[in-house]
Amino acid sequence: MLPRRVWTDEEWQRVQLGYRAKMMEEKWHVFAEGAAVFLHRSWTGRGILAATFAPVDGPDGGWRIAEAVAERDPDRYGGTDDDYDCLMLELVLSAIVLGEPAAELRKRLVASMRSTGNPEAPAALVQHSALGQRFAPDQGVDGQSGSTDTSSNTAPSAS
Repeated sequence: MLPRRVWTDEEWQRVQLGYRAKMMEEKWHVFAEGAAVFLHRSWTGRGILAATFAPVDGPDGGWRIAEAVAERDPDRYGGTDDDYDCLMLELVLSAIVLGEPAAELRKRLVASMRSTGNPEAPAALVQHSALGQRFAPDQGVDGQSGSTDTSSNTAPSAS
């Protein structure tokens, strides 16, 4: 299953810049090589998800995920649910890379994780355990401007 979202040309350009975690609370590194985007866990460096984007035909254009794969080695990643991985792929790209609120995707994440785990788990805990935190370039872990140097959270070039 693939996300149905169509990313605008501007959003696709931002996705291609990637995202590099700078703090422990940030759980994802994202980088692109051509039309392929790779999502790695920041602590282990393990590749968890990868997606290949393709341009959308039509007057509005944009980019859509044409193919995606998830790590299935249980020693590297415990995930086995394609729907969950589809959700995480779109959520990491939307919330972490693009910095969008992604409220509906976050609600779906909480519902999914509660259905397979603790149904009483606080939403913030569920979100943090899977997604981590994204800090704006001028914000630190306490939310205060200028408290931490995260001047460049874009991923390094793959070349």
